[in-house]
Amino acid sequence: MTLAHPAPRRRRPLRHGLIAAAAAATCGLPAWAVKPVTWDDIANDAKNGQDVLSYGLGLTAQRHSPLKQINRKTVKNLVPAWSFSFGGEKQRGQEAQALVHDGVVYVTASYSRFFALDAKTGKQLWMYEHRLPDNIMPCCDVVNRGPAIYGDKVYFGTLDARIVALDRATGKVVWNEKFGDHKVGYTMTGAPFVVKDAKTGRVLLVHGSSGDEFGVVGKLFARDPETGEEVWMRPMVEGHQGRLNGQPGSHTGDPKAPTWPNDPNSPTGKVEAWSQGGGAPWQTASFDIDTNTIVIGTGNPAPWNTWKRTPAGGKPTDWPSLYTSGQAYVDPATGDLKGFFSHTPNDAWDFSGNNSVLLFDYKDPKTGKTVKASAHADRNGYFFLTDREKLAQGGGHPWKQNAILAAWPFVEGITWSKGFDLKTGMPNVVDGQYPPMPRQGQDKGDAIFVSPPFLGGTNWMPMSYSPDTGLFYIPGNHWAMDYWAENITYKAGSAYLGQGFRIKRLYDDHVGILRAIDPLSGKIVWQQKEKFPLWAGTLTTAGGLLVTGTSDGFVKIFDARTGEELWKFQTGSGVVSVPVTWEQDGEQYIGLSNGYGGAVPLWGGDMAELTRQVTQGGSYWAFKLPRR
Repeated sequence: MTLAHPAPRRRRPLRHGLIAAAAAATCGLPAWAVKPVTWDDIANDAKNGQDVLSYGLGLTAQRHSPLKQINRKTVKNLVPAWSFSFGGEKQRGQEAQALVHDGVVYVTASYSRFFALDAKTGKQLWMYEHRLPDNIMPCCDVVNRGPAIYGDKVYFGTLDARIVALDRATGKVVWNEKFGDHKVGYTMTGAPFVVKDAKTGRVLLVHGSSGDEFGVVGKLFARDPETGEEVWMRPMVEGHQGRLNGQPGSHTGDPKAPTWPNDPNSPTGKVEAWSQGGGAPWQTASFDIDTNTIVIGTGNPAPWNTWKRTPAGGKPTDWPSLYTSGQAYVDPATGDLKGFFSHTPNDAWDFSGNNSVLLFDYKDPKTGKTVKASAHADRNGYFFLTDREKLAQGGGHPWKQNAILAAWPFVEGITWSKGFDLKTGMPNVVDGQYPPMPRQGQDKGDAIFVSPPFLGGTNWMPMSYSPDTGLFYIPGNHWAMDYWAENITYKAGSAYLGQGFRIKRLYDDHVGILRAIDPLSGKIVWQQKEKFPLWAGTLTTAGGLLVTGTSDGFVKIFDARTGEELWKFQTGSGVVSVPVTWEQDGEQYIGLSNGYGGAVPLWGGDMAELTRQVTQGGSYWAFKLPRR
């Protein structure tokens, strides 16, 4: 099949060696007015409601704000404070989470654009537009999910596989580093992340790559935030060599890739399946200061067709395609893998495993001891709790499936698995849920019905956690797919799936399902149904609120304890971004982007038909309480 991705605007090709970037400063800030962001500022981001300095509102990615001026009682009075348009002809999906510092909102937009806005008025201070070549290859819309900030710079990734640092005062390029060949499918849509290695005291800018659907090898990078120089690169597929300070390092394990057999369906049987293995860490990391560990999800193996990664007559779960579709625990000093947990071993359904991994502590109700856990709601339909201390102390590359604490289903209708064995950490896969290979002479195999579909019980949109309620809030979807295997051979720059699909409804009355889940019992405490698929992230606040957006254009705010809808506002286009909140001159603001797009209208089958009625847009909205 051919991937359905939007073509960029036609532009004159760039000559080799030119920096592919352009900045247009509208007003800018005087250099003396730009207060440097320190590591201590970032480390305390979750405690400071005035600013938003990291993707996830803190190193643990809990997406919880201590602000409470807007609360259960006052939220009914919330009104728009300002709205800023990103521009007319580039109205694709706006999935970003903004950052806020010193009275400035820093937000990215589709087609690799970046805006600095006055946090109080929405006035544009500067904007930067990256010059994209004609042959970019994003699989799932021309989105960007947000920036990072440190010192006097802001950072973001681009669709032509670059990471760019901009001067915060002017928006001018400070450095621009190419990390992959966009012509074969490398790109970047996730937000970078800033960490500090406790061993060396060095601050690092960490980012991943995208491109699993084109058969690239996923890579995680650490850079010097001042210069952009690579410190290390960590591949996420067995058999590949990483780098440390420009030299070979950061192994993925046995170079023979024992969990990746040779492709049994190739003409010679000697094609090394791991050579185009996927595993891209295309979402944003979290950071465990206690164990000095980067925690990040890894993407699906390539191709989707599991029989290209399983020997003839073999059992797929015996060949887990490490280190894909799971959560990786990485040493910030070297890029070495400390531990790994696979959400979907030998993933046959593109469940990936890439969306956010939240770090939190809880008391074991049986022993009373504090457990340092990781929480992850996966596309495969299960909410996982894992022991992050055990994973961070794994001591190298062994596959550590014994770190699982719980695996609760958070959506209905799961067909591919009957659950997880908590002793082994392995899924109990249902017979007949691996799409069969085509018979001899056929182009495609028999279709099977699978739920969740590859778009997932949830997807990239980050969940949140409230330490006040002890609940996680998952933006989920109820849907399924007809799924069939196809013959496939790798060709650089072409889609590398080996499976076809058609997304289908599970229920007539809704697709989206916003759910509050108790992580210790798996109980769904409350839920809200949505007619359209949910594709926006969530935010909790000390005011007792849960904030999100819907694909039919609403910003919605709920009581975090009960799920009662307290307030909503129609923005005019679908909301598929991530909300934040900040304080400016004694007033609390809530902000997010609108502008419909993303994977659903491109890949969504029956859901694409549903969402055609949603108008496009592209603006940043800010809300606050009226002045008394």
